[in-house]
Amino acid sequence: MLNRVILIGRLTRDPELRYTPSGVAVTQFTLAVDRPFTSQGGEREADFIPVVTWRQLAETCANYLRKGRLTAVEGRIQVRNYENNEGKRVYVTEVIADNVRFLESNREGGSGGGGMREEAPFGGAGGGNSQRGGNFSRSNQDDPFSDDGKPIDISDDDLPF
Repeated sequence: MLNRVILIGRLTRDPELRYTPSGVAVTQFTLAVDRPFTSQGGEREADFIPVVTWRQLAETCANYLRKGRLTAVEGRIQVRNYENNEGKRVYVTEVIADNVRFLESNREGGSGGGGMREEAPFGGAGGGNSQRGGNFSRSNQDDPFSDDGKPIDISDDDLPF
């Protein structure tokens, strides 16, 4: 049997990080995933899928994911149930993620910045002018790999982990 899911979507809000009584980190967030078709009115619809991550992955997601960020999630579907305060059985379907990929950096997604500063590293515009179709050559002063003897200042926002 196979229970495997791969989703690509945008976070509907910042992840919620909590800890179990035994100290294990758990993060919950919802991923908005576009449907591959439009409604009869021509509008694009989306599914809102709850995602749960555990342990180190949970802490990483809580630290680096923000509302609106494009994210890939890989995991399995789990259905759990519990009895609510009124004695009614409630069923919850969610994705238990074992792999989460951040598909855009803070500076790429306008809504995904989460209030953080959006500046390109090394004083450039995100790798030269290739995104605007301009000149692809770079001067030596803009080259992050040139040896000028100075340490390179890298923001935590630029790290993938």
